[in-house]
Amino acid sequence: MADMKTRASDLSVEEYLNKVEDDRKRDDCYAILALMREITDEEPKIWGGSMIGFGSYHYKYPSGHEGDWFLTGFAPRKQNLSLYIMAGFERHGELMQKLGKYKTGKSCLYVKTLDDIDREVLRELIELSVAHVRA
Repeated sequence: MADMKTRASDLSVEEYLNKVEDDRKRDDCYAILALMREITDEEPKIWGGSMIGFGSYHYKYPSGHEGDWFLTGFAPRKQNLSLYIMAGFERHGELMQKLGKYKTGKSCLYVKTLDDIDREVLRELIELSVAHVRA
């Protein structure tokens, strides 16, 4: 089986975030960092060189593919902030209606800025996702 390329590293999270050029995006990253650290009670790690993840869990698919991934995390991207909500969004329709301005992928929440969303709703979404993955 192929080795996963995306894994936790010992790179400095602060050094990585301090290289984010846009001041607003950098400030949002530090706010997300504090929120996810508080929710998970885990220290952040750089995963795959560009994602900041908290904690980890092991998964195994029926196909036999398995690996380790973070409980929750985020990445500053050129167009937006990507927040990784590993439990997905299907079971959280009511919360998503209250969240604000965003886009989603399967387990990615894309926001331009934290000012576009309700931070308390984001907190609840992350808390629920982390609890689901840990269960």
